[in-house]
Amino acid sequence: MLKAGRLTAAAALLAAGSLNAQAQTELTMYYPVAVGGALTDVIDGLVAEFENEHPDISVNAIYAGNYDDTRVRAMSAIEADEAPQLSVLFSIDLFDLLEQDAILAFDEVVETDEEREWLDSFYPGLMENGQIDGQTYGIPFQRSTIVLYWNKDAFEAAGLDPETPPETWEEMAEMGAAIREASGGEQWGVMVPSTGYPYWMFQAFAFQNGHRLMNEEGTEVYFDDPAAIEALEYWVALAQEHEAMPDGTIEWGTLRQNFLEQSTAMMWHSTGNLTAVRNEASFDFGVAMLPMKEQRGSPTGGGNFYLFKGSSEEEQHAAMTFIRWMTDPERAAAWSIETGYMGVSPAAYETEALRNYVEEFPPAAVARDQLEHATAELATYQGGRVRRALDNAVQAALTGQMSPEEALKQAQAEADAALRRYARSR
Repeated sequence: MLKAGRLTAAAALLAAGSLNAQAQTELTMYYPVAVGGALTDVIDGLVAEFENEHPDISVNAIYAGNYDDTRVRAMSAIEADEAPQLSVLFSIDLFDLLEQDAILAFDEVVETDEEREWLDSFYPGLMENGQIDGQTYGIPFQRSTIVLYWNKDAFEAAGLDPETPPETWEEMAEMGAAIREASGGEQWGVMVPSTGYPYWMFQAFAFQNGHRLMNEEGTEVYFDDPAAIEALEYWVALAQEHEAMPDGTIEWGTLRQNFLEQSTAMMWHSTGNLTAVRNEASFDFGVAMLPMKEQRGSPTGGGNFYLFKGSSEEEQHAAMTFIRWMTDPERAAAWSIETGYMGVSPAAYETEALRNYVEEFPPAAVARDQLEHATAELATYQGGRVRRALDNAVQAALTGQMSPEEALKQAQAEADAALRRYARSR
């Protein structure tokens, strides 16, 4: 009898476990990092912590490569009728995701006043690429601006004040040339990457010259404006006229290593490199806002959380529970410290952890402070074609294949062709 009783109890436990398993909401999330990449352990740890706190929700994080790879993987899953419930994709993917009717506005899922307050809790500058027509489609998470990193030791060796980075375009060119000369040609003054995301760097130059590259509706671009041409002429002149930067293209993927190996004294790069540079630099370095011409400025960058259509109401709420958890101020603070990406809300910088970190390491506040001078990243319909046209123009000018004016006029013509039907219909 005792044996039978034990079997009955065991069966009851198994049945209860089965019911719990059935009650668990399963979520799939595509995430833009290579398998085994530096961030996978961080994300895995966060997912495990969330699942421990929310045993009724499981999250399957699929690491899909870079942002473009991740978007392709997510869209392929949708076509195969296996849509994820949520993903982190480029903030600038918004128009393409809307056109493909792939995503859901968070406004359609929020129900309580607390949830609405959460929706309004992020930095407005980070929300520009996630909102359209009064609806919020993207929640900022892995976000950045471009910042200037400089090697204080190299500045001192060149007779420059190691605590004073360039404030203007003119100063950056002069300081870069001075460093190149003082090092006997062994060290470059400045490197700005022109592979990976050339359009992003160019947008910073254009905005610093008082020019915005696109309209808010994503239907028009202004690549061949005189202010834009002047911006590209300056970028080209850093190498050809001032000899402060190498000729040709500069690789995005190896630039951080170039800086750490001291082959350049300054670099423009994402604030997402901040923690790695801090951990690996063998020299004293600083981080500053980008230099200006007419105004300070950097486009924002990075990834947003999106909710995908085709999910059940239960899955949508579970996905939003996870996104709210991931963007909680304490968690956003820890994420920023761990990676160098920005805390996405003012409340994140009010946490004790991030407050203490910024006090101890002031460069951690530069990207946040630069938000006051930030602009939305280049985003339009047919975004891939439009950005590719601009990328090609930037590289053609930097490699001397075309003049900046010729290159940008060609990019404008290609972008106009891609956007023609959108401009007509809106």
